[in-house]
Amino acid sequence: MNDELEDSPPRRSRDQLIAWVDEFREQGHLFAGQLKVVEQEDADSQDTGLVVMNLMNAKASIYMQPRGYDELLWEATLTSRPEDLTLSPHEMASLAAELVVAGNLCAFLQFKSLEWDRESGMHTE
Repeated sequence: MNDELEDSPPRRSRDQLIAWVDEFREQGHLFAGQLKVVEQEDADSQDTGLVVMNLMNAKASIYMQPRGYDELLWEATLTSRPEDLTLSPHEMASLAAELVVAGNLCAFLQFKSLEWDRESGMHTE
């Protein structure tokens, strides 16, 4: 395999990911933090997009992307925190709810990727 491709996730454009995130939102999923798709380029300088959820109940973010080039499975990474996090029971439950939404979104994106790949011969992109 080409070394340049090994660092490259399956190509889902930023526009494609925005459409999928919008579809997820339209299904009625609620989350307290900020959800966005940011620009990201792979080793070939091609637009792949990156889904980022900034958590409201912790000073941290979760970013979601395919595991690697030609892999259909997605992964979520919780950014590191500079200090310990002390929470009340209510705050901990709120953070847990945000993590559930992040897990649901990551699973949704993985499903959409599988569906998109299944229909790949029909795409005009």
